[in-house]
Formats: sequence, C-alpha cells, structure tokens
Amino acid sequence: MEVVGYLKTTQLIVGGQLGALFKEHGLQAGEFDVLATLRRAGEPYALGPTKLFEALMISSGGMTNRLDRLEKAGLIVRVPNPEDRRGILVSLTEKGLELIDRLIPLHVENEARLLSALDREEQETLNALLGKLLDGLDEG
Repeated sequence: MEVVGYLKTTQLIVGGQLGALFKEHGLQAGEFDVLATLRRAGEPYALGPTKLFEALMISSGGMTNRLDRLEKAGLIVRVPNPEDRRGILVSLTEKGLELIDRLIPLHVENEARLLSALDREEQETLNALLGKLLDGLDEG
C-alpha cells in the first residue's frame, strides 16, 4: 500500500508541476504532447490524425478535442494530405513551432528539477524499476 501511495502522490505532484508550466504558456498537458509529437516528427512537422492518436495513446475523440483547441489557438493547421485525397495532415504552424521550440527546454529543465532529489544513478534505477512495473501491468 505504501508503494502505491507514493506512486499516486508523486503522480499528483509531478503532474501539477508539469501542468503549471504548460498553463503559463496557454497549454494543457495533452496539447503540449501533440505539439511535441509533431515537432519530433521532423520537417514538415506534420502527421495524420491516426498516427498522432496512436503515438499519444488516446482515443480519436480525445485527439479531435485537442486538435480543435490547438487549431483555434493558431498552433496547428489541418491540411489535405497530398498522398491521400481523403485524408488530412495535422501540421505545426510557425507560431506552434516557435512555441514548442521555446517550451521544450523549459520542460526539460522542469523535469530535471523535479528529479533533482535523486542522483543520476538513482534516476536510472527508478526508470528501470518503473519500466519493469509497467511491463508487468501490461501483461496482467
């Protein structure tokens, strides 16, 4: 019970700290994830909606809501897919690219700060243990 309690409390604190940074920049955590995924895709920073929701492991309905908010904010656009007339691509706008490029270093700093109670070796051990736990949960 103690381990699960620590996991739950850690998730709440870490989620809140990450969310606070995103909120300062007008985003929700899920919206940051979309922008970061498009950025990682490389130029032209575009993916189909299916690739996006598979990469982020959310429902297509949840993805549509995120995309609607990001499009309204001018951070992404939906454009016809030149390889599939029936499909669309979700692409970062210049404003979206500038925001995510500014936000990623701040996010990495924030994560480092959140993990600073652990030295590098401890972080690697925790990473391995959490990975093992998740693998076991996926099998069960």
